[in-house]
Amino acid sequence: MSSPPAPRFIHYLGAFAAGGLISLMLLTNGTLAQYGTLLFSSWVPHLTGTVLAIAILLALKPARVTPERPPLWAYLGGVSGGLTVIATSAAMNSALALSGTIALGLAGQIVFSLFADARGLFGLPQRMPGWRDFAGLTLISAGALVLIFFGATP
Repeated sequence: MSSPPAPRFIHYLGAFAAGGLISLMLLTNGTLAQYGTLLFSSWVPHLTGTVLAIAILLALKPARVTPERPPLWAYLGGVSGGLTVIATSAAMNSALALSGTIALGLAGQIVFSLFADARGLFGLPQRMPGWRDFAGLTLISAGALVLIFFGATP
């Protein structure tokens, strides 16, 4: 079995750019919620993305990979995405602000990645998390709690 290729600089640059775009998206959604409602702050990015996706599909006219349609549960990702936007928009307009929101998102990603490692999800080798994994999760969660409870200006 061959080992996966080593990451290149462009991979790190892409990850850094994606993180920056997520921060920009959170700021934009929080601003939309401040001047509108939480539901409005969720509808704007999802409607924009839907219109853009339809325009790209109409322009490229890609062929279907398989003739069968996806199961209905595959469309539920949009519901969780909408609820995530509403939750982050609400957090952005509180003392929590952007830093705490991103820290909590990172902690949630680590919790899911530890679960995925333990179960061997996504075709990854099954690996039980060690003390270093839990130490990292503890430090990130502690940092998020410091941002949430002590990071607001008096």
